[in-house]
Amino acid sequence: MSADFPKKRVAIFGSTGSIGTQALDVIRSNKELFEVEILTAHTNDELLINQAIEFKPNAVVIVDEAKYEKVKAALSSTDIKVFAGELALEEVADFDTYDIMIAAIVGFAGLKPTLKAVEKGRIIALANKETLVVAGDIVMQKAIEHKSPIIPVDSEHSAIFQCLIGEARNPIERIILTASGGPFLGKKPNFLVNVKRDHALQHPNWSMGAKISIDSATLMNKGLEMIEAKWLFNLNCNQIEVVIHPQSIIHSMVQFEDGSIKAQMGLPDMKLPIQYALGFPQRIKNDFPRFSFKKYPSLNFEEPDYKTFRNLGLAIDALQSGGNKACILNAANEIAVWAFLKNRIGFLDITAVVEKTMDAIAFIQKPTLQEYFDTDGEARNFAASLINI
Repeated sequence: MSADFPKKRVAIFGSTGSIGTQALDVIRSNKELFEVEILTAHTNDELLINQAIEFKPNAVVIVDEAKYEKVKAALSSTDIKVFAGELALEEVADFDTYDIMIAAIVGFAGLKPTLKAVEKGRIIALANKETLVVAGDIVMQKAIEHKSPIIPVDSEHSAIFQCLIGEARNPIERIILTASGGPFLGKKPNFLVNVKRDHALQHPNWSMGAKISIDSATLMNKGLEMIEAKWLFNLNCNQIEVVIHPQSIIHSMVQFEDGSIKAQMGLPDMKLPIQYALGFPQRIKNDFPRFSFKKYPSLNFEEPDYKTFRNLGLAIDALQSGGNKACILNAANEIAVWAFLKNRIGFLDITAVVEKTMDAIAFIQKPTLQEYFDTDGEARNFAASLINI
């Protein structure tokens, strides 16, 4: 591969999170194919320092400015440039020294640096679904204008992306996003009202960060993925379906106009879609565990419980409404999940906060980028007021 494909220079935005650390695992195993150019972290200075010493990037960013001096001192004997603050994320995203960005910053905070990389025409390995949830129309239009390829890292969207290879002339009839159902599959509200933080973080199949684990438990994650899929694959609302698949072996499916369905399968391991995005269009040999039909004699599918897990319905409402509604949904959810993780509200309160915020914030049919930012701030403030933050 290296003869035809020179080393890719990789910028990992969110290198200390779940996706970022697994991306570095992939790079560590394929040093002849990839080199690390940029690493960024929000507050985890210790891990960022260790990563920088090992991978020797050109630059690092620690968003928490209070930790700048510590990071700078720890790397003072190296040639690594050290930056701090949110604006620094955009500044390093504007560098000409990397080929592909792994966009793995959690939440709305990932939007601005990702947009900057898109405007530079960089390849985007997109793990931050909120970027498209919040401003998918603007991001995808800029990606077209600047010829910036967006390769999804989410296992579901990676699956759809892989199923569509070679199908450019064949219209999609529908896509089917699979959901594990999370740790509370089959549970009812009288059980969920007493759910605690640690229980909600225990996903049955996937190893993920705290925020996405809670989103999976409430099914909000699947709702956000529906919105992301609309923009990634240029779909309308009635072309996107969700099915519960507890084993997480089929990662998603595409049905074409002739009724044929293509599915992408594999064990639940995020390193596989990360590696696929980094190596695309080539597949890279690895020693990851292999799926065996002998260990999975049956695969199960069922409809989501929309009455119990109302976040999925709220996300569908946002998908159908368009405009800034998904931006409101996302902002309120980020505040509510943060409050739940801090034991400030109950599990079912997450949905209540999102619903009340969606009802309260003014709807804009065709927002500008600035109006998306304004909407995000207003929705966060309103959601926080409901929690008395």
